Amino acid sequence: MRASRSGNILQHVDWPTIGMFLVLVIFGWMNIYGASYTYDQTSIFDFANRAGKQFVWILGALGLGGILLMIDYKTYDMLAYIAYGVMLALLLVTPFVAHDIKGSLSWISLGPVSLQPAEFAKCIVALAVAKYMSQYEYKVRSWRDLIIPFVLIGVPALIIMVLQKETGSALVFAAFLLVFYRQGMSGYVLLSGIAAVALFIISIRWGGTALPFGSGNVGILTCMLLLMIVEIFFVCRDHKMKYQPLILCGSVAVIYGIALIVNIWWTVPFGWLSVGIVGALAIYIVVVSLYFRKYALLIVAVFSLACVGYTQACDFVFNKVLQPHQRIRIEVLLGMKEDPAGAGYNVNQARIAIGSGRFLGKGYKNGTQTNMQFVPEQDTDFIFCTVGEEWGFVGSVAVLVVYLLFILRLFHIAERQKSIFTQIYAYSVASIFLFHLTINVGMVLGLLPIIGIPLPFFSYGGSSLWGFTLLLFILLRLDAARMEQLR
Repeated sequence: MRASRSGNILQHVDWPTIGMFLVLVIFGWMNIYGASYTYDQTSIFDFANRAGKQFVWILGALGLGGILLMIDYKTYDMLAYIAYGVMLALLLVTPFVAHDIKGSLSWISLGPVSLQPAEFAKCIVALAVAKYMSQYEYKVRSWRDLIIPFVLIGVPALIIMVLQKETGSALVFAAFLLVFYRQGMSGYVLLSGIAAVALFIISIRWGGTALPFGSGNVGILTCMLLLMIVEIFFVCRDHKMKYQPLILCGSVAVIYGIALIVNIWWTVPFGWLSVGIVGALAIYIVVVSLYFRKYALLIVAVFSLACVGYTQACDFVFNKVLQPHQRIRIEVLLGMKEDPAGAGYNVNQARIAIGSGRFLGKGYKNGTQTNMQFVPEQDTDFIFCTVGEEWGFVGSVAVLVVYLLFILRLFHIAERQKSIFTQIYAYSVASIFLFHLTINVGMVLGLLPIIGIPLPFFSYGGSSLWGFTLLLFILLRLDAARMEQLR
């Protein structure tokens, strides 16, 4: 018997999660008012300001949540692929009907309001991924099993990044890697992603720093040395020949020693020399893998050679693919350029605002940095600055604690599911919220590049609020049906 027939569906809803949702929404609404407050405003319900408009979006979100809870839980599974197709079509149409807003083509105007389809795409993709990965006898046994899930998240991400020029919204889809890892994806895939980020940062940050000897730059040399370490580690781990680590490390050291001596008379291109050593080690790994039939080592060889090409392409991607404002933000973050009045202005003002709040804050609506509009996007992407300035360290920690409890609760909900579809969807939801929180707060604190993604339930905007509400309340409806699914 369905939960809705055996009793009120509200009896089966996870109320602690809804309670934390309401706390975050209400406190976020208060901070939107504090961030956009001017002394001539008399009420938080004044529809002429952002807080009044957000109140309308909140009422709509509550209504949306109620509707989602009343829908039969099987509907979300049945319509997942259809919704995915409609979503792709909408994402493709958006750049052609959207107005250019700060270089982005992701907003559709519907009369007096604007909606961003990319905010709703996360939920639809989560449903489609959950449906595919929950099909009968599906398991992640090899990389081939992940081709379709990667396509499901990659296609909308590329549309959003390339056509709509919304890098931040596209990067959110990286959160699904945690879901794939939970479902059996090798941890080496996550490590490969981390390695890609590390190599990019090193090659860009120190790519323009010349070596004090020979020719080449510090960035490429450092990247190649790291790849050598990876190659030697894996070949020695899987092929335990006596003294092999000493032989390989000693050979590399001898080559560099000879090169330093030769460099006294002739300039040695140490960058290309390092690339050659990495290539030679890759060939050695291929020979070892074929001779001893340790074919897994072939992946290490291919990975090493791919990384060599990747490091050579980083400069092209940085200078030719990224937008000028994106390059400047990365340069400021990595300390390559000082731009306190330009790209670094947001982060500097955010730090000033948060630091000025000290332990207990300046008080609600008393934030000088906020009220005087020193922080750009202070009620959207940089809303956490208002929390830090007006509520201080105590308030900021309290907000982060609520978010932490909220996300842990979502993971708890995921763990207790018997339905594979619901479990995968729940992990997707939790991962997306975790990604948003980490990137947004890290961005505001100057620890991560500014990529422009909202803080869930806090940042001003109907698309953001409704998108997160859609994610959460579909999960709550699926979770409420878990007892029914056991019957």
